Amino acid sequence: MSNPAHNMLSELARLFLKLGVTAFGGPAAHIAMMEAEVVGKRKWLTRERFVDLVGAVNLVPGPNSTQLVILIGYIRAGVLGLAVTGLSFILPAVIITGVFARAYVMYGALPNVSPFLSGIKPAVIVIILLAVIKLGKSAAKNIQLAAIGAAVCVASLLGVNAIMALILGGAVGVIISGVKGRTKISMIALTLVSAIFWQFLKIGDVYAAVAERAAAASTISLWKLGAFFLKIGSILYGSGYVLTAFIEDGLVRDTGWLTQRQLIDAIAIGQFTPGPVLSTATFVGYMISGIPGAVISTIAIFLPSFIFVLILTPLLPRLMASKTLSAFLGAINVGAIGLMAAVVVKMSASTLTDWPTIAIAAGAAIAGWRFNINAAWLVAGGALSGWVLRFI
Repeated sequence: MSNPAHNMLSELARLFLKLGVTAFGGPAAHIAMMEAEVVGKRKWLTRERFVDLVGAVNLVPGPNSTQLVILIGYIRAGVLGLAVTGLSFILPAVIITGVFARAYVMYGALPNVSPFLSGIKPAVIVIILLAVIKLGKSAAKNIQLAAIGAAVCVASLLGVNAIMALILGGAVGVIISGVKGRTKISMIALTLVSAIFWQFLKIGDVYAAVAERAAAASTISLWKLGAFFLKIGSILYGSGYVLTAFIEDGLVRDTGWLTQRQLIDAIAIGQFTPGPVLSTATFVGYMISGIPGAVISTIAIFLPSFIFVLILTPLLPRLMASKTLSAFLGAINVGAIGLMAAVVVKMSASTLTDWPTIAIAAGAAIAGWRFNINAAWLVAGGALSGWVLRFI
């Protein structure tokens, strides 16, 4: 007789191991691939519920896509599901990154992966675009919410901080909602104060200060390395790409533990490997202190995400039960889709610059939209196409 709980954990492990191996392109692409699997294929969540979860993780420090993976695991199978999904998604990237780190330390160079990357990026753009269309239909329930999503997208393209844009979008959502009275006024005031706080806090300066304090001494120790990445994992908002600035401030400029060239190579590995971009910490930790450094850095940077999800999940039903908070989160949800749309625009401008990349994007769009080809196969096809087209 089969055990339903065991079967669910096995299915979660298989799915997120697969995504951990095939989810290229950063958080927006990861979310798009999860939507295809969790909503489209397995029907574990409705599209509306999935959009709610995307909006929720955007308000919590840490890598959005990794936290969404952990949150889905918790909803499906409790604490064990949280651990299984999180580890299944993170470990492939960590192991692949660790192998690259060892080879890099031994040989002092990275393999030439540019042909594959040139094909993967156009396919990833299409994957994100298809998810924006699907999720946007669920999140933009009326013309007002659609306008909020568009406004957040434009604000992101103009350089407005993503968190501030989401918060302001939430304030507008409360203003246009049917909620009245003191609760509405209090929520608007709190939202605007939060936005002002984010604006004047100058997040980048705070990040740099934290990194500098964590890495103040020139002597390398596992304790200091772990503290550095633990603090980053606790305050990093938006996506793992912000990690680059932290490492440059704390480990290149302030301590000299890494050279600028090593940092650039670490970023390249983070871009090429699947799964969360924060696996870059594994590469950095290995370069600084070998296997112990890689293990400590990896645990430290991902641990806060598990803790934040444990705190957030019990609060979600209460948040959605309140009309005011529901209006706020509804606007946050559509704003999060707007941020994904901004990623498509930015990536398209820098990636679709010649006929091979445009051709790969067009082929992926036809395969994904017309024939509903799985996102993992779109990534694999893009990588193969990029390698083949280099000979033409």
